[in-house]
Amino acid sequence: MDQYKPTLILIHISIDLIVLGTRLTFMKSKLSIGLYWFRHDLRLTDNRTFNKLCSEVDRLICVYVKGQEKEFRSSFSEGETGRFKHKFEQESAVELDIALRKKKQYLLFVDAPAHQSIVDLIENYSITHMGVEEHPGIYETKSLDAIQASCPHVQYITDISHNLFNESDLPFELGNLPETFTPFRKRVENISIDPPIAALLELPHAIEPMPQAPEELSFSGRVRGGEVAGNEQLNKYLFGTDLIKQYKQTRNALDDWDSSSKLSMWLANGSLSARTVYHTIKQYESQRGENESTYWLYFELLWREYYQWYLAKHRGKLFQFSGVKQITPSTNFNENTFKRWCDGRTKYPIVNACMLQLNQTGYMSNRGRQLVASCFVHELGLDWRYGAAYFEQQLIDHDVASNWGNWQYLAGVGADPQSHRRFNLAKQTATYDPDAVFRKKWLGSEQQ
Repeated sequence: MDQYKPTLILIHISIDLIVLGTRLTFMKSKLSIGLYWFRHDLRLTDNRTFNKLCSEVDRLICVYVKGQEKEFRSSFSEGETGRFKHKFEQESAVELDIALRKKKQYLLFVDAPAHQSIVDLIENYSITHMGVEEHPGIYETKSLDAIQASCPHVQYITDISHNLFNESDLPFELGNLPETFTPFRKRVENISIDPPIAALLELPHAIEPMPQAPEELSFSGRVRGGEVAGNEQLNKYLFGTDLIKQYKQTRNALDDWDSSSKLSMWLANGSLSARTVYHTIKQYESQRGENESTYWLYFELLWREYYQWYLAKHRGKLFQFSGVKQITPSTNFNENTFKRWCDGRTKYPIVNACMLQLNQTGYMSNRGRQLVASCFVHELGLDWRYGAAYFEQQLIDHDVASNWGNWQYLAGVGADPQSHRRFNLAKQTATYDPDAVFRKKWLGSEQQ
């Protein structure tokens, strides 16, 4: 990664590095000039919003705002983005830049607050059209609303790219979204899902001459961000190994790469689309057969889908202490206890092992997340929002809707029909780490 030098502009108050003659030429020529803001859709395949914008404009500038999630969120966690999450995000954006360069475009990396940066670009380049994905996140919605208010003369092109379904596909109004997952699943699981659309072969010309391409790009580690790596993992997990046929039986393993698809990492920042994953599953089933496990991977996509609409419906309630149910938990915040949980220094070895795994890899299994969240709320009596914020900071595959929705679920203030779900940590340890293999790996033989 260090050998790659993306095109980077540091924007503070305004962009002052624009060639005036270039700007005036655009203004006089009456060309349609587009700006596309890549957010949680870091790919060219199955990107309907990007394709729509490209069909409307003569010139195009593609923008990625570094650290864009930092503008919103919580006072619950003041820490920096985890290094593994940061690395994955940067790799994904770099791969997108390389893909754009192959089509004679490039990605402009902006390291400044998104709102003013985008507004400055719109004004200085006389942007006529702007494209950006529709996303249910509050930060994402507020950012776009603010830009539209500042630049009402621009034509905005948006579409949903993060979901399986469009809102018009749902068999109910958004306000009538079921309050729990199972009724949602039963009503949507047989809805036809649009196939992914191909990447454009040609793109509108860049707004300025393309900077020199990087000479070399080096990646390190097993997990690599970007559309190419995401598709490689998808096809390897299905067609390269047939591991999907055992998914339902293996998905709860605490520390094994092949036990689950790991696709959530690429889905989270949009290097893969959910529609691409779904139709690849259907392709696999048509060629190699279907079973309960192949369905179960789709079942997990539906859980993810449910939380996207859950956030779209409930908005700010997803971040409130009393949650969607407006029930005040009997928990509070203790900084020392919270820090011990973060560092893996509680009195529960299975929890400590999971937290060390997270801190040292940026990953934790779904079963591990349930155990550490249950411990956080029910054993340690902590305000669930701090746990959710720490996951947001550290997890490579953080998705705002799924993460905060699942934490509400465990805290008893969200979509759990049972309410106040509490895991027996001793029993869970005996079931999922009976020989202490996982604990020994992360804690050492003396601390298990």
